[in-house]
Amino acid sequence: MTVEKACENADWWRDAVVYQIYPRSFADSNGDGIGDLPGICSRVGYLRELGVDAVWLSPFYPSALADGGYDVDDYRDVDPKIGSLADFDQLVAMLHGAGIKVILDIVPNHSSNRHAWFREALASPKGSPARDRYIFRDGLGPDLDQPPSDWQATFGGSAWEPVGDGQFYFHLFAPEQPDWNWDNPEVRADFCKTLRFWADRGVDGFRVDVAFGLAKDFSADPLPSAAELAAIPAGPDHPYYDRDEVDQIYAEWREIFDSYDPPKAAVAEVWVEIPERRARYATSASLGQAFNFDLLRADFRAADFKQIVSENLKSAAKSGSSSTWVLSNHDVVRHASRYGLPLTDPAVPYTGGGQGPTWDRDRRWLLTGGKSPAEDRDLGLRRAKAATLFMLALPGSSYLYQGEELGLPEVAELAAADRQDPTFFRSPGFDTGRDGCRVPLPWSPTGSSLGFGDDGAHLPQPAWFAWFAASAQDGQPGSTLEFYRQAIAARKTLLGADDDTLEWLDSPPDTLHFRRGHWHCFTNFANTPAPIPTGEVVYSSAPPGQTVPAASTLWLVEPTPGEIR
Repeated sequence: MTVEKACENADWWRDAVVYQIYPRSFADSNGDGIGDLPGICSRVGYLRELGVDAVWLSPFYPSALADGGYDVDDYRDVDPKIGSLADFDQLVAMLHGAGIKVILDIVPNHSSNRHAWFREALASPKGSPARDRYIFRDGLGPDLDQPPSDWQATFGGSAWEPVGDGQFYFHLFAPEQPDWNWDNPEVRADFCKTLRFWADRGVDGFRVDVAFGLAKDFSADPLPSAAELAAIPAGPDHPYYDRDEVDQIYAEWREIFDSYDPPKAAVAEVWVEIPERRARYATSASLGQAFNFDLLRADFRAADFKQIVSENLKSAAKSGSSSTWVLSNHDVVRHASRYGLPLTDPAVPYTGGGQGPTWDRDRRWLLTGGKSPAEDRDLGLRRAKAATLFMLALPGSSYLYQGEELGLPEVAELAAADRQDPTFFRSPGFDTGRDGCRVPLPWSPTGSSLGFGDDGAHLPQPAWFAWFAASAQDGQPGSTLEFYRQAIAARKTLLGADDDTLEWLDSPPDTLHFRRGHWHCFTNFANTPAPIPTGEVVYSSAPPGQTVPAASTLWLVEPTPGEIR
């Protein structure tokens, strides 16, 4: 398909392969240790060879980096350390020239505490219009010096920050990230202006951060206690998670998106367990698509994967959207490391969402650096490649996180002095944070920052990163980079037009076999080889042989359904 033809497809997002770039850790053009937009421009050829359909850019706005750029000072500018609006325009032009769409990360739940409107709020008195753009409440106690509730922030510590005049402001995340008041019409209008600003610059879609958290109702007096809050499920009765009022916000956004030709795409970050609730965000009247993160929290186990796929395809069908699939991103332990840990107890079933046994296991990885339980790096990579090939065969869009195409594991050996994630500082002894998946990429096996830049990296790279360098894998048969390139190319060849269906076929225990038209996917989750299904093997995550190796996936065409040879 030519670039011109691809650009005419308004539904490109339904089955796109999207590559997430964390700009500060992708490529550094000026040697200051921080990745930037010109650095991304220098790697557009790499992205084209990888074969991705779109790039999702994590925040690059002006920011003090209290939360990796998700604390935004100005929504309509570029951080000078990362580039300029002219650099952004050049990047969009280069990506479009390579046939790659651009998805922008928008952060509507909160600003930074350096945003002009928040500085105005702090300088204004109680009850002022400036404070009404955020969520300010009087403190408790005779001196108003106690927070309005005992709620805890996601990153640890109190969710309320005092401002010295008897009032506190609410922050769902870090104190440097005050939450917007989405009941305020000025806030709504300003975000509509922001969406148009970037859409007019050629952005093809938006990833909406904390999409389920914007609408809030803190009118209860007193507010529920933290214990009472924990018992309230996300939904219309929760003070700030997944309230029905978000539908009104995104209906207005959808009008903006649909005013463009072709319409702008959007995908919601939604941590909501009930499929029917999550599906609301994925309708054509709302954002149009919603992340499901279930594979992020499931073990490498056939039963878990089948349940997740079946439930999410049903949800996508109800919303009229397509599903999304993701194994790694900037918030979780890289899946090559997660899958290197022993499986959790099979007697504890996967329940769909929340902080279940798999989530607890990942916390143990973070606390011990993958040493207790011990990480098997070779097994982790085999499982990761098998899971990736399984994911790429599913109906819907696939999201890749920078560096997974190199087989990068999580980095554990980061000194406290080098860490940047607020979860590390606000949750001592519980969470070492997300810096381990944000270490700058190794582009070459030598140099002060392994090809990332000319003079070091903002997060130190371990020496073993050199083994995973992109240049060392380029063109090498059997390398993880070549595996990803060939898998994405094969996917485009096999993908049928308008084929969002999946049919499960009978297969041996601890395996999964499904069909999409003439295309079949067979994954062996077991620790022993499995028979090869009948059909022509067109791609595999493991070297071909007489059987399907343990922890591997095959793609086949035109097999006899259900027959095992």
